[in-house]
Amino acid sequence: MTQKIETALAGIRYPSVPEGLYEPIAYTLSAGGKRLRPTLLLMAYGLYRDDVEFALPAAIALETYHNHTLLHDDLMDQADVRRGRPTVHRRWDANTAILSGDEMLILAFRHMLRQPVADQGRKDELLRLFADTMQEICEGQQFDMNFESREDVSEAEYIEMIRLKTSVLLACALKAGALIAGAPVRDTQLLYQFGEKVGLAFQLQDDYLDCYGDPAVFGKEIGGDIRCGKKTYMLISALGRADGRQREILLSRNVEHVLSCYDELGIPALCREKIDTIYGEARQAYDALPLPLSRKRALWEYAESMMNRKK
Repeated sequence: MTQKIETALAGIRYPSVPEGLYEPIAYTLSAGGKRLRPTLLLMAYGLYRDDVEFALPAAIALETYHNHTLLHDDLMDQADVRRGRPTVHRRWDANTAILSGDEMLILAFRHMLRQPVADQGRKDELLRLFADTMQEICEGQQFDMNFESREDVSEAEYIEMIRLKTSVLLACALKAGALIAGAPVRDTQLLYQFGEKVGLAFQLQDDYLDCYGDPAVFGKEIGGDIRCGKKTYMLISALGRADGRQREILLSRNVEHVLSCYDELGIPALCREKIDTIYGEARQAYDALPLPLSRKRALWEYAESMMNRKK
């Protein structure tokens, strides 16, 4: 799947003028990445039909849109590096990042408009799904920004934020792939639920690994979220259980002291339990999908690989 996606991305020919608009887009999309979302879309399509190339326009739409969000996130966060290369606003400038990022959003929708569906009566449903998802992701980003200045964020608020900011695009990928293939409505709903739960578990695991992961495996320095004062499930859960002394430690941004406080409050076990619960809900949606195990097994195995889980 990944090679099909890479080949399709490499085959896109962007206009040469006006100078400076399209170069950052090609630069961004050529930087690699896991290609999770287009892969999930193609896998969902492949549950029902074998000609997965048919769904490539939609897969490219999702990857283009996802990278649009990263380009703008990097600018908002003033990040210097993305995937080992200078971010667009560092290599070019902030105005270029804004305008090229906007163009990526438009191109993503154009890719989706080019996508035929097995049942042409459902094309509007596909476009509405994509538009709704993009709107929800903006809402999630705003919630995340609002949380920066709050110390009373609840666990429920945080879960809803990561659902909007992260999970809905994975869910969209799976539902879109099935919808393009002409899958039954109930199947598309189950695949959406599956993607939503996997996305939640994936983000919560990222929160956990930022504190307790192996830097060599995790790919970045441990404790980055703590140093930035970022609201994560770990911090929010701890703040909700802390006394005055512990609360002061938790807000200190001292990685060693905060981790010690997490251990004292039992936060690691609490987070792992939450991940397992949500992952179990993903499994329920997967098991309810009325397809032969031989047809759908690869999808579960891919979800396990995303979560670095073993059978």
